[in-house]
Amino acid sequence: MPKITFVQPDGSRQDVEAQTGMTVMEAAKKNLIDGIEAECGGACACATCHVYVDEAWQQAVGKPADMEEDMLDFAFDVREASRLSCQIKVTDELDGLIVAVPDKQF
Repeated sequence: MPKITFVQPDGSRQDVEAQTGMTVMEAAKKNLIDGIEAECGGACACATCHVYVDEAWQQAVGKPADMEEDMLDFAFDVREASRLSCQIKVTDELDGLIVAVPDKQF
């Protein structure tokens, strides 16, 4: 199973295993990652699962689609590395993915 590392604003890290095909948001919720609210349940209808993708992983994860870009307008402290974790599908190629959780979601 691919491993994902979630980095909290204080620098603490939590490594979790995710099943291929689930989303990064689903892996976060399953493993009780602080700061990933996911109020819409993964429907890309809020921005409460916002994460920052580590620079080394940005190309592998890819750019957000138009609908995700629109939702990111509602996120707090959007950056070049910003993605909604509900829109990142876990694949074997993402084994080792590192994402940072923002200070707050909204």
